[in-house]
Amino acid sequence: MTRPLLYDITRLVTRIFARTPNGIDRVDYAFATHALSGAPNRAALMMTPWGPRVIPGPAAREALRNIRKHWGEDEDPDRSRPYRTIVSALKHASPGAALVSARRRGQYADALAWIRRHGLPLRETPGRFLRTDGIYFNVSQFPLGLNAAFRWLDRTQGVRSVFFIHDLLPLQAPEFFRAAERPRHERRLRSLARYGDGAIVSTGLTRQALLMELSARGRADMPVFVAPLPVDPAFGPDRADTEDGDVHPYFVMIGTIEPRKNHLMILHVWREIVEAYGVKAPKLVLVGERGWENEQVMDLIDRCPALKRHVILASGLATPAVRRLVGRARAVLAPSFEEGYGLPVVEGLAAGAPVIASDIPIFREIAGSGATFVDPLDGQGWRIAIREAWLGTSASRAPTRQSSAQNDPGLFLRVEAFFDQL
Repeated sequence: MTRPLLYDITRLVTRIFARTPNGIDRVDYAFATHALSGAPNRAALMMTPWGPRVIPGPAAREALRNIRKHWGEDEDPDRSRPYRTIVSALKHASPGAALVSARRRGQYADALAWIRRHGLPLRETPGRFLRTDGIYFNVSQFPLGLNAAFRWLDRTQGVRSVFFIHDLLPLQAPEFFRAAERPRHERRLRSLARYGDGAIVSTGLTRQALLMELSARGRADMPVFVAPLPVDPAFGPDRADTEDGDVHPYFVMIGTIEPRKNHLMILHVWREIVEAYGVKAPKLVLVGERGWENEQVMDLIDRCPALKRHVILASGLATPAVRRLVGRARAVLAPSFEEGYGLPVVEGLAAGAPVIASDIPIFREIAGSGATFVDPLDGQGWRIAIREAWLGTSASRAPTRQSSAQNDPGLFLRVEAFFDQL
């Protein structure tokens, strides 16, 4: 694409202070890396107290490298203390549930050094950079709910703005979100209708829902492009998957600990499995940060004797460590009630791991025939599927399974072709 492109890294640069990336972070980073790959007509945009400012390509790429470094994305799992702690817990019984939490990686010093080298982005405004035919691209949805952040688009005639809308769950299933999230998402859609020239979504189901919302807001004319979320290259083949050693059989569940992810049901299933099989029962590794309204989950882990030796909670893990855990697991579990996409599902499939997922439409779309599907309310069905993955034919390493959303090297080129149509 020959048109100037400004990629919004406002949210991404703040994530240098996060211990590890969440799903939106990884998607944002993947698109940013491509968008800022070195062409002279590409740069980053960052919202500041003085308004939006352009960050030149070299400075933006250095910021991305710093973010990746402090997420630990290039860290060898075998040199990662949190990962080694998990492996140790998988090999040996412990008197209580193992809690593994990675520390921060000294990102403050590098952030200050970056500011000293490049200064605060106070010089060029986006209108001058984009001229009259440029593209402004925002993947993070931040700060889409604030109209004031995008008034500069009214002053840049001819510029086309494109926003990635990850899902509409706060409107479709508000019971799984904090009360403030629904009005916040409604504001995002109002801003999209006001300032957007195009939208990108990750599934056909989300596209249908978004088109209905846009039509209700007088923007039935907005083009909406479907781009399956990119999977981190770390989830490709890994010879270490077969190096199980004497690790106890285990399953992995990835996601923030919150009601929508359905951890409580899985833990009750695990209690039944442990009571039936004792010390031989497989272990469960829960990878993710603690979210909201998770008191019942944490109380069950802390107080249930049957779970204390069989559940490991891990947070702050870098992607390579998560990949290694996924590759050696008997299966990846995804029992969510609702999802906007489901990166752990496609990442598990990309890594060749068996996946047991909720029988919900979004998982059917992204996983195709690659996963085993069970109703999220069917605890007995989950217990049977987990037992079969542990003791049945899938107890040995399964061949790589394909989903309908495997990484596509042409994805970014098709996204840019969509830009050219605007």
